[in-house]
Amino acid sequence: MKDQKLGIYSEGKLTKQYVISTSKFGLGDQKGSNRTPLGQHEVIAKIGQGLPAGAVLKSRRWNGEVLKPNAPGRDPIVSRILWLRGMETTNKNAFNRFIYIHGTPEENRLGHPASYGCVRMGMKDVVDLFNTVNVGAKVVITKGGLPPGEKEKPATLTDDADGSPALNAPATLAAQPLEIAPIAPSDGEKKRAEENEAKAKGKVGPEHEKPVHKSKSSKSKSDTKVAGHAAHKVKAKA
Repeated sequence: MKDQKLGIYSEGKLTKQYVISTSKFGLGDQKGSNRTPLGQHEVIAKIGQGLPAGAVLKSRRWNGEVLKPNAPGRDPIVSRILWLRGMETTNKNAFNRFIYIHGTPEENRLGHPASYGCVRMGMKDVVDLFNTVNVGAKVVITKGGLPPGEKEKPATLTDDADGSPALNAPATLAAQPLEIAPIAPSDGEKKRAEENEAKAKGKVGPEHEKPVHKSKSSKSKSDTKVAGHAAHKVKAKA
């Protein structure tokens, strides 16, 4: 524990950090050594839910006392206990050695090795940690400093499988009105439209055709041609 700090990581990112105190006897897991064990641990139990910060916990029970930070002549476990269990052969004794993360009234000694094997925290900091992590949370104790954690990657826009970047546009764009440009007919299309309209009214026809008179019971050939022409032109491409 080079820098005497404890960090909380969420999805690889460092979200919180606290000043702590590990053992003044060094690192290790031997029984009776009063040392802080290295390696991977897990929180096996949480004790002290609802107690005031500074509540004195003797044999993991509140004795009714509440201390203020740096109370003279006192060095009990206070506020909360997070009991650790070692998950490796090098820290297998941690649970039976009663290695905790717990609060201490000796806040003026945080940042320096001062405990008897446990990881000490400030009275209110340990309450915050207690409320943040659950039983089963993984705890890694290392010699070095806190890992910096992953940095948030900048957002990038990528084309979809069909090469259309518009598919990745913000959702708010979906609410924008869609405008379609008007299609202006060419001079040739205008002329053909006028001729077809004239044919339909029976006013004009090609030289090889005789004027066609409409009847209520049947459609003229020119009507059929106009309908076919219209059906061919009405075609949209997105």
